[in-house]
Amino acid sequence: MSGRQTAKRVLVAYGTRHGATAGIAAEIGRTLREDGLDAVVLPADDVDDVRGFDAVVLGGALYAGRWSAKARHCAERNEHYLRHRPVFLFSSGPVDSSAEQHEIRPVPAVAKQMERLGAREHVTFGGSITASTPGLMAKALVRHGKGGDFRNPERIQTWAHHISAELDAAA
Repeated sequence: MSGRQTAKRVLVAYGTRHGATAGIAAEIGRTLREDGLDAVVLPADDVDDVRGFDAVVLGGALYAGRWSAKARHCAERNEHYLRHRPVFLFSSGPVDSSAEQHEIRPVPAVAKQMERLGAREHVTFGGSITASTPGLMAKALVRHGKGGDFRNPERIQTWAHHISAELDAAA
């Protein structure tokens, strides 16, 4: 990433209920900054205008096969401007090792956003439901031996480095 006069500004926005997707977004932002990009990490609800960014990474948690409404609404609010810059989407959700074992196709709502925004790609990362996750459903899953933290920092970092390389190649 050396040789750049001005670092590209990248927005990493996320929609989450209990914080697992925020953790993934923070790891992406940290890795992009290590690669020399000016990465800003924000909750999707706080993003009203993406015009100050050269690229956008938008992620949302998956709940019952649906993408976070916060992420979806962010995409819809900014659709016109997102179509004119590189966009990368991610989901978090499977609370098992499936995201590590094979590529998981985007759920229909994400596939629709990919098409509308002209997103370059989408990846699904494992999610996290632990004893500290708020909510009755989370507590019930953990009590029945389900759940855990299936976020893989190395996989998240690898994808973020890939985004950096894509943006560098396009410069």
